[in-house]
Amino acid sequence: MSSSRLNIVLPDALIREIDQVAGRRKRSQFIADAVKRQIVQLEKERLRRVLAEGYRATRHEDEELSCEFEASDLEGWDDY
Repeated sequence: MSSSRLNIVLPDALIREIDQVAGRRKRSQFIADAVKRQIVQLEKERLRRVLAEGYRATRHEDEELSCEFEASDLEGWDDY
């Protein structure tokens, strides 16, 4: 995978914490991993919102379909 050099500004205290956890020579990989995890988390949250909106938008249609097929869903249950 190709890489690009960035010039970013982080608080000194945060840099010290990164160095304590990852080491000075592993800063870039640590930051790349953290950013990737954050992107994945944000995408999951976005997908949850989209799905929830979709479910809310079709709720009435789903309820109508359920009512329409209720009789056939219950058909044969008296046999048990």
